[in-house]
Formats: sequence, structure tokens, C-alpha cells
Amino acid sequence: MSPAVKQALAAGVCGLLFGLGLLVSGMTDPNKVLGFLDVFGAWDPTLVWVMVGAIGVHALAYRLIRRRSASLFASGFRIPTRRDVDVKLVFGAALFGVGWGLSGYCPGPSLVALASLHSGVIVFVAAVALGSIVAAKLETRFARNRRSRSVDEETSNEACAAE
Repeated sequence: MSPAVKQALAAGVCGLLFGLGLLVSGMTDPNKVLGFLDVFGAWDPTLVWVMVGAIGVHALAYRLIRRRSASLFASGFRIPTRRDVDVKLVFGAALFGVGWGLSGYCPGPSLVALASLHSGVIVFVAAVALGSIVAAKLETRFARNRRSRSVDEETSNEACAAE
């Protein structure tokens, strides 16, 4: 079996396990999530216990995995190294939080809940997909503009130095 097939199978198994966990914990029900966010009303702490469980499993798995010299299906580990906080991160987190607070869905659980075919989750997933497409297009445009300005500045600096 090729490494790409092994990676795809591992990702599929992890996705199924994650989705099953969301179903069992009730996190695909937007009312459960909205109940968690209603701290001054009928607060539902279920999400806290889901998070504590997930953090515990991750902490244990991370410790075990880091002892290995390489991952099972790839040549190495890809651990994020960036630690800076920029405008994109803050804006994206705020937008994510607002969307989650208004709808009761976040992207992972919404994909699992999509199987219910409820109109609310269909609209949410469509909005996430559209937002992702728009964000990618904007990112490409901004990157192109930054490169263009950088080239213009270099040309201008060279012209000034030549004078």
C-alpha cells in the first residue's frame, strides 16, 4: 500500500472517530453549543467536558507521538512553529467566534450535522465554503499587491540611487 493511500486511510479513520465523538457528545446539536455560550441564562457545561476530554487525549497522544523519530505514514512531523499574533489571526478568530455564537455550529460539527440535511446546517456549510473561497481569492490578491508594491519600491530605490 502506498504512503499516500495510508495517509488517506489514517485521515479517514481520524475523521470518522472525530465525527463519532461529536455525535456521541451532542456537539452537532447547535442548541447544545448555544447553551454553552449562554453563561447568564440556562448554561450547559457539556462543551467544557468535551474540551477537557479532548485536551486529555491530545496531551497523552502528543507525548507518545513525540517519542517517535518519524510519523507512521510520512517522513517526519509537521509541527507549527509560528507563534506570532497578527491581524489576520485576530480577525479570523473573531469571525469564527461570531459565526459560532450566531449559528451554534463550528466547521467540524457542521460537516457531521450535514448528514441531517437540516436547512440551517446546509446554509452554514454553504456560507463556510463561500467564505473560504472568498478568503483564498482575497489572500491571493493581497499577496500579488504586496509583491507588486515591493517590486515598485525596489525600482524606485534603484532609480534614486542611480541619480
